[in-house]
Amino acid sequence: MRIPVRLRKRLALLTALSLVAALAYVLWPRPEPVRVTAYFPRTVGIYPGSDVRVLGVRIGEVRTITPEGGRVRVELEYDADRKVPASAQAAIINSSVVSDRYVQLLPVYRGDGPVLRDGDEIPESRTAVPVELDRVFDSLHTTAEALGPEGANKDGALSRLLGVSADNLDGQGENLHQTVEDLSQAVATLSDGRTDLFGTIRNLQVFTAALAADDKSVRSFNSSLAKVAGQLAAEREDLAAALKNLGAALGDVSDFVKRNRKSLTANVEGLSKVTKVLVTQRAALEELLEVAPTGMSNLNNAYNPSAGTLDTRNNADQAQDPAALLCSVLRTTGDEGGENPDCGELRELFDSLPEVPHGGGAAVTGTVDRTLGGILGASA
Repeated sequence: MRIPVRLRKRLALLTALSLVAALAYVLWPRPEPVRVTAYFPRTVGIYPGSDVRVLGVRIGEVRTITPEGGRVRVELEYDADRKVPASAQAAIINSSVVSDRYVQLLPVYRGDGPVLRDGDEIPESRTAVPVELDRVFDSLHTTAEALGPEGANKDGALSRLLGVSADNLDGQGENLHQTVEDLSQAVATLSDGRTDLFGTIRNLQVFTAALAADDKSVRSFNSSLAKVAGQLAAEREDLAAALKNLGAALGDVSDFVKRNRKSLTANVEGLSKVTKVLVTQRAALEELLEVAPTGMSNLNNAYNPSAGTLDTRNNADQAQDPAALLCSVLRTTGDEGGENPDCGELRELFDSLPEVPHGGGAAVTGTVDRTLGGILGASA
């Protein structure tokens, strides 16, 4: 079969392009894979070449496994374009009972934060391994021996415990159910109020810290409080008697108030009026309180003990009326039921006295000193 020349040229061109693409793929420089070291307590079922996965998707493989005393050093390798969080954990996972295991890196990288770099390590505190069946069997065997006839049940103690427990729990299913339900509700309530609970604990911590910082004052307060408590304890009989008498007195006061309710109401109303007057005359009372001490002192100084009189000095600026004074004395000393004396003649007598100016100088119209000093001065 003869192939046309044009077709042969196209086939040759396609073959050459494929060879160039294959050589470019093989020879084109690619980024080095990321190598991370993880430490496990044991690596049962893990071998060089085992998968390294994220969410079950293979991203690399196990390169080497090296025992190091009580732990195993495992070198992992995955593609550089895969990103794993810097705080990632490593776990050995069983895909099935009989298949090989693989190393799972978790959690998934979410696009923010640092990532694992080449040469980083995952410590043993961030790795996990599955529990082996032989370990489970060993634990069950050890437990059975501890509880068996050669262990706790050697004298039948475990059997008796189970029997007594069965007898005590017989017919208590409903109560147990209610107990579990109430406990569930209590836990739910604590969970709902965990914010307030934690806030209370924080406030208590601040309070206790303040008490610890002021320990000296707190100790002094406690000592004083202890002394007061001791004194009250020593005088508890007197205190009890006082409280008893106080109770009786309060009962008498209550009866008195009930019997004299109207009178007390009237007295309170009157006291209210008095207080209103005092408030209204507050300025006058203030002036009285300021002047009264000086006035009393002057009165004490004016008293003449030898004569039994109050010695005063004439003040011409305060004009006095002897006629009115004598008239009031006559009215006061008159007989009961008698007629009031006629003071007109006394006033005519005093009005007939010559006008003498204050101080004995020239006469001044309308200023007549009718006091004893003025009268004596006029006769002089």
